[in-house]
Amino acid sequence: MSFFTIFSAFSVCLAMEDTKSVSILIDSTTSKIQQLQKAFAELESNRAVTLNLKWKELEAHFHGLEKSLKRRFHELEDQEKEYETKTMKAQEILEERKADVVAKEEASLERLQEKRDAAVFALAIARDKQRKVSCEEYSVVSSEGQGGTTMEETPTNSMMSEITSEDINGTVEDESSEVQSAENGKEEVMSYPELVKLCEEMNAEGLHNFISDNRKNLASMREEIPQALNAAADPACLVLNSLSNFYRDDVTNSDAKKDSNLLGLRRTCIMLMECLSLLLMSLDEGTVSNLITQEIKARAKAIAEAWKPKLNELDMEAGSGNSLEAHAFLQLLDTFGVASDFDMEELIKLVPLVSRRRQAADLCRSLGLSDKMPGVIEVLINGGRQIDAVNLAFQFDLTEKFPPVPLLQSHLNEAKKVASPAKPGSVSHSAANTQNSDVGERELGALKAVIKCVEEHKLEGQFPVDSLIKRMLLLEKAKADKKRVTEVTKPQSKRPRATNVGFVPRITNVAPNSSPYAARPTDRYPHQYVFDNRPYMYTAGPADNHRPPVMGAPAYGFPPPPGHGNYYTSWY
Repeated sequence: MSFFTIFSAFSVCLAMEDTKSVSILIDSTTSKIQQLQKAFAELESNRAVTLNLKWKELEAHFHGLEKSLKRRFHELEDQEKEYETKTMKAQEILEERKADVVAKEEASLERLQEKRDAAVFALAIARDKQRKVSCEEYSVVSSEGQGGTTMEETPTNSMMSEITSEDINGTVEDESSEVQSAENGKEEVMSYPELVKLCEEMNAEGLHNFISDNRKNLASMREEIPQALNAAADPACLVLNSLSNFYRDDVTNSDAKKDSNLLGLRRTCIMLMECLSLLLMSLDEGTVSNLITQEIKARAKAIAEAWKPKLNELDMEAGSGNSLEAHAFLQLLDTFGVASDFDMEELIKLVPLVSRRRQAADLCRSLGLSDKMPGVIEVLINGGRQIDAVNLAFQFDLTEKFPPVPLLQSHLNEAKKVASPAKPGSVSHSAANTQNSDVGERELGALKAVIKCVEEHKLEGQFPVDSLIKRMLLLEKAKADKKRVTEVTKPQSKRPRATNVGFVPRITNVAPNSSPYAARPTDRYPHQYVFDNRPYMYTAGPADNHRPPVMGAPAYGFPPPPGHGNYYTSWY
């Protein structure tokens, strides 16, 4: 066996990828080295010339290779174990996250079930209350029939006769007990018991203050106000008392729009009247007539007549359709049923002032103004308020007479119009930029309003909004870029120096110069030239007085020599 053959076999063994085979081969390295030693001795005994290589050197070389190979093999084993450890940890983390997701899903399902149970409970309460009202009506009508009057056959009466015929011995008692338990449960559900207490005390001012303090929860509190008003001895009187500060003598209409406290008070007044209307709708006619007496109507009419002259001060044409004053006036007439005492034509003129409020359509129907709405829509169109006109057209089924698509397109076209100047060339560059900016703002607002209107009334098939959205995004980007450029190029305000640099003492130790053309330092470099490009250092005044006001009087109070102008002002 030759030396090169054994060396090649050893190299091939080292190149094997199987870990187990490599481990076996490493263990057999010693025997291979011994075989190599024998071959080397045989080669040396048969050699014809003396070899330079010694066996000790070869043996040390192979032992070094063996150690290096073992070290690398152990490193690979350690890396494999580390990888397995990381894999196990990752699997554990995934299992934990999966368990968290499952727990969150179960918690969400539990909350959803709780909400469903609460909704079912609320429906049961409403059903039991309606059943109680039906029972009371049935008992009243039955007693009238026994006294000699005839009882009319109504759906409620027939339904009640069927219910009583099923179980005469105990059904009514069971229903009364269910209604009582439902009412007790409803009282327990009350989130704001203070409302009931304030209404029972007939405390209108305290009611205003409580609603103002809890305005963040106004949506949930609004649902409980009708029930709280029902607890008052005279709900109608309480609501009328709450209107006492709607107008204040010390605040004009222009100032009222800036007074947040007064605006909040007016919104609360409107909400209380709306809640009283909801309460009256849930009661029978006899109870309503007992609450809204002739005295209450007379008082409400007096308040409305006191408010009416103040509405004449509102700008009918420039109104935004969100007037609290006009809304409160119309709501007062509707809640207390005194609209018939006022001219309908005058009430119609107030509708454009409230056309943007969500209650406008229901309020007009309740006041009996539905037949007059085509005229109101025409007024809105002529006033450039096509969006409000489209909304009212949908509310009153007038879209055939007032097609929405042409109105929306007209609104966009008017927003793009630029007012032409009175004379050509009379508009400055800055005024033109301001005018273009106003047009962009107006167009951006119109685009947003049109897109919202199309989505609310589902007009995408007739009026695609893709191009409008692209245009809106383009205008918003231009607006943001202009704002950023304006902030970057905005000049920084400079402050004058506080040191006494504006006044230099006289130079008296200048060496004389016999040359008639030699200029003094003060003639060659007048000190005043330094500040010629800094007008912020000087204030308006006489031509020869350029001293900064922050410097005070000069150190030397001699008057300037005649004939030298203002170049020597700071030298003397």
